[in-house]
Amino acid sequence: MKEKFLDKLEEIYKRYRGLSEKLSDPAVIADTAEWTKTAKEQSELTETAQKYEEYLTAIKERSEAEQAAKTESDREMKELLLSEAESCKDRAATLTDELKILLLPKDKNDDRNCIMEIRGGAGGEEAALFAAELYRMYLNYCERHRLKAEIVDVNETELGGIKEIVLNISGRDAYKQLKFESGVHRVQRVPETESQGRVHTSTATVAVMPEAEDVEVEIKDEDIRVDVYRSSGAGGQKVNKTETAIRITHFPTGIVVTCQDERSQLKNKDKAFKVLRSRLYDFYNSQNRSAYDEHRKSLVGRGDRSERIRTYNFPQGRVTDHRIGYSLYSLDAFIMGDIEGMVEALAVAEREAQLAGEE
Repeated sequence: MKEKFLDKLEEIYKRYRGLSEKLSDPAVIADTAEWTKTAKEQSELTETAQKYEEYLTAIKERSEAEQAAKTESDREMKELLLSEAESCKDRAATLTDELKILLLPKDKNDDRNCIMEIRGGAGGEEAALFAAELYRMYLNYCERHRLKAEIVDVNETELGGIKEIVLNISGRDAYKQLKFESGVHRVQRVPETESQGRVHTSTATVAVMPEAEDVEVEIKDEDIRVDVYRSSGAGGQKVNKTETAIRITHFPTGIVVTCQDERSQLKNKDKAFKVLRSRLYDFYNSQNRSAYDEHRKSLVGRGDRSERIRTYNFPQGRVTDHRIGYSLYSLDAFIMGDIEGMVEALAVAEREAQLAGEE
């Protein structure tokens, strides 16, 4: 293992032991806030510290076995000691790989809730129908993983498609689980409206942003305009007769957020501000408007058919993620929310890329 890794591990191990001692200090135990803060930090270091202990033990036992083998006169015992040394060497190598992964920089937003935006792209009504299927796919995934998905705003078509939908997704590691879904999703299939059986290609775009905390983004009253209006829908009972829908315009950035899903104006306003904070958090982290526009483009592109992170090919029953060249031939299950295999493959690819950068 490289010296910089060992130095970092030693630093973490010392910190972990110091925190463990601090937790047994009567003064800290008496201070609930301090004890909670200390316990949380210690918990975050526990896995790395324990694996480092295992690594040190393996290195020590290997050295001891090799030294004993050098002075051992009995051939059978000598072979046994050398075999033990080799086993310790293999264990240390495995632990080294695991520790390298644990030392990789973690995305500070991974444990946050997230805002997901799905929009129909190129392809007209078929694109809107595909966007609706993606919405149901993510909704099923959220249910399987105990994530709560709430609609903030939705613009539906008369045929049941979705022009645009904004979701607030909350739960453990919500952003971590869904962050790789941002981009252009392309579908290849025969639309229900196609009479000649021709395969069409349409797209929908997905953007996933970490939810911002109230204290992270300051929204000044003079920087925004809040408009109230009647919510609209596909017609019939979905049209609200009272002014409950909310539109918030943020003048410095030009960002506009709408919310009309709730019957309560107050609830719509709360949801709209939550989305606005997340978009502003995303904006300010990008430093400036051009960087923000470039970041948004990297998330969703322009929605063109040629821009895609993933293709859903119904005639072949195949879904392919083009970023990592990974295909699954279980499209029916995938589109119903069984996307765990793809999520894990993307996470592994990210770790491998990070490890390559550390070499």
